[in-house]
Amino acid sequence: MKIELENVLPKDIEKRSFEIITKELNGQIAEDEKASIIKRVIHTSADFEYAKTLMFSEQVVKKSLEAIKRGACIVTDTQMGKAGINKKSLAKFGGEVYCFMSDEDVAAKAKENKSTRATASMDKAALLDRELIFAIGNAPTALIRLYELIQEMKINPALIIGVPVGFVNVVQSKELIMSLEVPYIVARGRKGGSNVAAAICNALLYMLDEER
Repeated sequence: MKIELENVLPKDIEKRSFEIITKELNGQIAEDEKASIIKRVIHTSADFEYAKTLMFSEQVVKKSLEAIKRGACIVTDTQMGKAGINKKSLAKFGGEVYCFMSDEDVAAKAKENKSTRATASMDKAALLDRELIFAIGNAPTALIRLYELIQEMKINPALIIGVPVGFVNVVQSKELIMSLEVPYIVARGRKGGSNVAAAICNALLYMLDEER
């Protein structure tokens, strides 16, 4: 069997990947401000279903970019998500990336309250005196706690990226976030992951890099 390989220079691989994605989408999505986010998620996951399942609140891209420019920080629910976000690009605007999941006080609080660490880490994040973007790719309990904190008026996120993956309360937690008057980008259904959360953050950051 003969297998034909594309002759693509290393520096052109990403560009060629996005050309393939655009071609295979075949006009399924509008080429608007959301397109680069959808395409980057597809690039990360090789899953074209995100073209249909990524949900965006009204003017969320504009609002998110403005928040980053103001120095908003990003809170993730996994170290993997934190590792995947382009911290150098975020730092240009004064922002940092936080993940409290491994903190001893979070572990102690979770044990005391019989909750998940993700729940306790959202409580810790709510105490930060910074404008915050939440990038949740693993724990639906983090989204549920964010929903509660917003309802209790203890936090007012600049953006919630709700893309946890799995089966238990995953779909429901995403629907809770979409029921709020808060900027969101949500992957409806069971699919998602820390890599998807990081990809969405990076898509926003790369938009700003292109402006500079």
